Amino acid sequence: MLDVIRHFQLDGSPQEVKPLGSGLINDTYLVTTAETDAPDYVLQRINNAIFTDVDLLQHNIEAVTRHLRRKLEAEGCPDIRRRVLQFMPTVDDAASTASGGSSASTASGGSPAGKTYFFDGQNYWRISVFIPDSMTLSEVTPATSYDAGRAFGRFEQQLTDLPETLGETIPDFHNMELRLRQLRDAVDADAAGRVATVKDELALIDKYADEMCQAERLYRQGLLPKRICHCDTKVNNMLFDAKDSTVLCVIDLDTVMPSFVFSDYGDFLRTAANTVAEDDPNLDRIAFRWEIFEAFTRGYLESARSFLTPVELENLPFAVALFPMMQAVRFLADYLNGDVYYKTTYPDHNLVRTRNQLRYFQCVKARQDDMVAFITA
Repeated sequence: MLDVIRHFQLDGSPQEVKPLGSGLINDTYLVTTAETDAPDYVLQRINNAIFTDVDLLQHNIEAVTRHLRRKLEAEGCPDIRRRVLQFMPTVDDAASTASGGSSASTASGGSPAGKTYFFDGQNYWRISVFIPDSMTLSEVTPATSYDAGRAFGRFEQQLTDLPETLGETIPDFHNMELRLRQLRDAVDADAAGRVATVKDELALIDKYADEMCQAERLYRQGLLPKRICHCDTKVNNMLFDAKDSTVLCVIDLDTVMPSFVFSDYGDFLRTAANTVAEDDPNLDRIAFRWEIFEAFTRGYLESARSFLTPVELENLPFAVALFPMMQAVRFLADYLNGDVYYKTTYPDHNLVRTRNQLRYFQCVKARQDDMVAFITA
């Protein structure tokens, strides 16, 4: 890996490389430097099977982090290096010359000088500055949910005037109409011979299918805007200060792209407000954690209310229901296709996930009026 690292413009001398974290998509490593006054770094191997256009991916990230940094500078924010990610450019070396200066996708590898990724002929790599004295969380409390809501809402708010155009790193990632078409295709194909066993699940999904496509219809009618969203708003996708537990910055920017604000608001509550993990088979244990909804919503609206349209505000309760239903549709389609997308540890794993999300969806639907009252109060 040291051979990869030498293709980036770094301060200090890389001394050690070791695994960092437990991410499911990219392989991540901590690079420590020998000098005490030089930063350490985070090296990542980008999963280009999921993010197929690495140049677009890094363009999005560079545009977003550059814009956030300018905002922080204008605010006079101290310690900016801990408040926004910084990705390192590549050097101008022989490998970049071999790439022709225009693309990293060459057989010989390389990357044009100044790009924030390097292609070694097989894998894509990037390096960011390691943020010291920081930590991530895996579970939420009302307090951390409030902080997360404020942070993700502020992230969206800061990007409302982003001057650059971003592309979709995963096209149609949160397009419910597409996900339902994929499920119907899976039913028609019945590749694993399982359709006959999921009639009840299919019936429940069909009952709400039209309602759950509301966002796409509003968008086509010109009533719902797309904004720059994070699109993967889990609490472990932000860094907290290790000393006082305040939020430092939002991380894991691979899915930052144009989407509906429902993506950020609804997806956080899909995981955080469920009383159990998404693959817990005990449906009786599933409930909607109102205190998490309340705390996250309060924080989110403090940051985001200033730019949200009336249509976005009134449909936030819809977003809370949309995401468990969308995930149920995706799990069930994969189950019918023979478990080809999500990792499973036993034959009915995706079916258990489907039933879990559908039960959670029903719990959420039961509190829709309460959510409307809280948001409009």
